[in-house]
Amino acid sequence: MEARTAKITRCTKETEISVTLNLDGSGQYRISTGIGFFDHMLGGFARHGLFDLDLVCKGDLEVDSHHTIEDVGIVLGEAIREALGEKKAVRRYGSMMLPMDEALVLCAIDLSGRPYLCFDENYTVPKIGEMDTEMFHEFFYAVSYSAGMNLHIKQLNGTNNHHIAEATFKAFAKALDEATGYEPRVEGVWSTKGML
Repeated sequence: MEARTAKITRCTKETEISVTLNLDGSGQYRISTGIGFFDHMLGGFARHGLFDLDLVCKGDLEVDSHHTIEDVGIVLGEAIREALGEKKAVRRYGSMMLPMDEALVLCAIDLSGRPYLCFDENYTVPKIGEMDTEMFHEFFYAVSYSAGMNLHIKQLNGTNNHHIAEATFKAFAKALDEATGYEPRVEGVWSTKGML
């Protein structure tokens, strides 16, 4: 199989982003967004999904974190879509119910090419570290629409906001790893339409 990698750059008046992604990596990562908790979450995503991720973002953090987090989601989604190519023999679907202490988060993915996000989580603090908790929704919305994936995220339990967030990123990683994996019994793409 060909290496499933992508390199994406995006420069606007608000952010400058460079992302290199290898879907068939070993969980190595180098991440710098200027938002410590976001870096921690993206590192967990790379490590637990076994994706190699090199991501650098210089954003207008003097304004707030919105542009940085949303734009990283856009570029990461584009990298996922590009690395998948024609999606030949990929499993397409992936899901994970992931516990972290008292938190339990469900993530389900369909790499259908039709973007949709269903996000059901409840954060009780406005920030974790320097990351606005309302930005978790915006990040996953951007990823799902740029990648063309149907993405469902649901908090089933949890009271500690850090645990909920970390379980979310790790569940997303594990579900995406499953969805991007190969099914050797399938020729072409896994769809009756013949394309995804």
